[in-house]
Amino acid sequence: MELGSIERELYIEATPEIVFQVVSDPEHVAQWWPDEARYEAVVGSPGEILFALPDGDHVDTLTVVELQPPTRFSFRWTYPAEEEAAEGNSLLVTFELVPQGEGTLVRFRETGFRERGWEAAVLEAQYQDHVSGWDYFLPRLASYAAKLDARP
Repeated sequence: MELGSIERELYIEATPEIVFQVVSDPEHVAQWWPDEARYEAVVGSPGEILFALPDGDHVDTLTVVELQPPTRFSFRWTYPAEEEAAEGNSLLVTFELVPQGEGTLVRFRETGFRERGWEAAVLEAQYQDHVSGWDYFLPRLASYAAKLDARP
């Protein structure tokens, strides 16, 4: 198993402008991914995302890396939240948005698993956790964005 990156493509029945807002604006992001998103959609902006879990809140640091409306949004995120998310200590998530028909093709990619320096068992567990997480959250992104772009 390669364990280097997670890649998905999904079609969303919404314009790239709407999908860009949904993947980059913290108020929208909190509707389909974490319970709270605290950052500014500005390159270099540090912030946090919070997942409320039964055994306590899980807080990840996040740094906005790239912002090219309405085609590309990237960020780095890391846990634990004691350090700023930067190259070498974090995972890089990229959303590439391509107009397609009446909607948007989203090319999603998360990389940086091997660069974290985790031992093999931790690497595999983290990778599998992220695969199942994105397989749950990306369909939520699609349905949320499509609702925002409900055209007659």
